Amino acid sequence: MGISRRTLVTSMLASGLVASRKALALSGEPFPVFESDAEAIPYKFRRRVVDYATAEPPGTVIVDTGQKFLYHVEGNGQATRYGVGVGKAGRTWYGDATIGRKEKWPIWVPTPEHLAEFPQMAKWVHGMPGGRDNPMGARALYLYQGDVDTVIRIHGAIKPTLIGKKTTAGCISLINIDIIHLYDRVELGTKVVILPPA
Repeated sequence: MGISRRTLVTSMLASGLVASRKALALSGEPFPVFESDAEAIPYKFRRRVVDYATAEPPGTVIVDTGQKFLYHVEGNGQATRYGVGVGKAGRTWYGDATIGRKEKWPIWVPTPEHLAEFPQMAKWVHGMPGGRDNPMGARALYLYQGDVDTVIRIHGAIKPTLIGKKTTAGCISLINIDIIHLYDRVELGTKVVILPPA
């Protein structure tokens, strides 16, 4: 008697031979980060190397808030492009800054604007520890002008559905797998240019 496909798949699942979503998680992280999150965002917002003409030197990070893309300039007319979520109307900051601090699984502190909009967040007024439900996600790049913290961050997004939309309180968000990719490729002092919509 032959084995049906259903029986075969069921037995493979039971034995762990079929990869589960957890099997696609990055190793070495204290909380799950799934490579498969990239499949949950529209194709045009998935990370890729693209042709990108700019006068900025290699290493610079450029955020196009209108198109909802972040470019990490590679040189030779190319950049790694990431899809991002940007600030809601009236909440986006524009200008030049530098990365003054980098954190893994950062603490999140709600702003006065967050508290006004979501009073239930008051319990985190002294900070929400890093983790799966923390709105800052797996990594954060803190933007400074000189010694002044702009309060703008480039950080992870706990929901892939936030990418390509105006959803943040002013920060720039990437899916966790992408913020980790960017975090590992930028240094303290990296120039960041946030462009207003064209």
